[in-house]
Amino acid sequence: MWKNKALISALLLVAATGTAAAQSSTNSPYTRYGLGELSDMGFTNNAAMGGIGYGLRNGENINMMNPASYTSVEHLSFKFDLGMSLKNSKFKENGIKNSAKNSSFDYIAMQFRLHPRLGMTVGFTPFSNVGYNFKKSRPVLGDESVTETSFFYGDGGLQRISVGLGFKILENLSIGANAGFMYGNIEYQNSIGFNVPGEQTIQYNHINAKGYVADFGIQYTLPFNKNNKVTLGTIYSIGHDLNTTETSGIQLTGSESDEHVIQDSYSIPHTFGIGAAYQYKENLTAGIDYTFQNWESAKNGNPECKYKNRSKLAVGAEYLPNALSRNYLKRIRYRIGAYYNGAYFDTPKYKGPTECGISAGFGFPLQMFQRNSLLNITGQYTRVNPSVGNMLSENRFVIKIGLTFNERWFMKWKVN
Repeated sequence: MWKNKALISALLLVAATGTAAAQSSTNSPYTRYGLGELSDMGFTNNAAMGGIGYGLRNGENINMMNPASYTSVEHLSFKFDLGMSLKNSKFKENGIKNSAKNSSFDYIAMQFRLHPRLGMTVGFTPFSNVGYNFKKSRPVLGDESVTETSFFYGDGGLQRISVGLGFKILENLSIGANAGFMYGNIEYQNSIGFNVPGEQTIQYNHINAKGYVADFGIQYTLPFNKNNKVTLGTIYSIGHDLNTTETSGIQLTGSESDEHVIQDSYSIPHTFGIGAAYQYKENLTAGIDYTFQNWESAKNGNPECKYKNRSKLAVGAEYLPNALSRNYLKRIRYRIGAYYNGAYFDTPKYKGPTECGISAGFGFPLQMFQRNSLLNITGQYTRVNPSVGNMLSENRFVIKIGLTFNERWFMKWKVN
């Protein structure tokens, strides 16, 4: 019976990825550089804690940030997790303000135990997102009655589907790996027009990418006593060339485009991460993560930017007053976090923007399927800081909503 349910869920997972991949979750001019706005593999509960996850071992939520955590899946448990985001961004440049709203279906995953020492997860997560649509106008030098307007448009991104296994070597030591497929399409288009009759110039780039993904993780739990323990976690993701086909062209109004094709012009970086999570009983969890991405060694087919290495530091905590209390407020999980993110690119004239953010959220228990499923809600504020004062800045507020269904699938029911 459970194998049939797992097959049905897997088919639903694959079908849902088509819908998720078709949606743009951002509207930022900075996504015209590199591969766009990067995403990590954290879910709604991770985002509420600043994006930490390398040292987290929680049987209530799926943690794809470290595949070694899959061994924490509870006995007889099957989990199904999905999430979405609502985003409101406000931009400012040279005193000019603008805003944009976006919504997206973010991730979907399922997890279950294959053996007392072996847990399995199947999931869909984004890798990067591209989305922008803006214009700039200026008078033509020598004739201010003629205005030149440049239009900039971009859309698409890269997604990943992966299958992961976590294996418990010793009682306190687990290892894990994710393997899967990365794919996606990215569209860039620039056009120039005038307020008088004349030719319009359109420059476009279409990138089709596909390749593999491989992540590895380790977690070691160090118990100090009955109530206190620390879990250390580390991850490594393989960097490699993407199998990309880039079609680039320039077209003038009324004429055929001058088009050419470039192969294998992009790659993804080696990624290293390390983190630690302290846990007091089942009530308090606090952690810190550091991530390093070696972008300087990655291929970049975008001449408008230059890659540089990227670091991220995140901290977060979760407090659960009393999981068994009759008072519902005491069974809610309260979360808080913060992070700082460096840029992974520089433009020809300026350094890339940095990000800093704070977050808070709740995990509301739901009585479903004979288990405590969770409704996770996170609010996240992010400030995108340019390298110089008159460049584009962004204030972003995101509401993330995640549902974790936790069902008993392997239980043998007694019938009288």
